[in-house]
Amino acid sequence: MLTDEIKRYIDKSVLCWLATASREGLPNVSPKEIFTHYGQNLLIADIASPQSIKNIMENDNVCISFIDILIQKGWQLKGKATIIDSGHLHFNLLLQPLIQMTKGKFPINNIISVQIEKTKPIFAPSYILYPDTTEEEQIKSAIKAYKL
Repeated sequence: MLTDEIKRYIDKSVLCWLATASREGLPNVSPKEIFTHYGQNLLIADIASPQSIKNIMENDNVCISFIDILIQKGWQLKGKATIIDSGHLHFNLLLQPLIQMTKGKFPINNIISVQIEKTKPIFAPSYILYPDTTEEEQIKSAIKAYKL
C-alpha cells in the first residue's frame, strides 16, 4: 500500500498527524515529528504520546495525515497500530531509522508501528474549486501565507 510516491511524501514531510480514538470512541489528534516508512509499515516515535499510546492499546484503528505544506497535497493513511516497546524482539532494529532522524536528541519510549490498510490522497480545496490551480500557484500562495 505504501507506494514510492507516498514514501516520497513521508520523507519530505516534517509533521504528521496521528488520529486515535479511545475504546469509547473519543478522538485524539496529535502531531508527530519523528516518523518514517519501514517496508509497508509506518513507524512513529513515541516521544511524548501518552494519550495516543493509551488509545491504541484500547483501539488499534488509526489514521495518519501528512502534507507538503507548499504544494498543499499529501496523503491520508489508515490502518492498525501496534505498540512496540523496548522488550520487543525487533525494538532495536526498528529504532535505528528513528534515532538517525533525532540524532539521539529525543528519548523514544516506544515505537508505534502502523500496518497500512487504506491510502488516499489529500489536497487543498482550491484544487477542486479552481481546477486550473497549479502546484506553482499553490507554492506562491503558501509562501505568502506563511511569510516564508
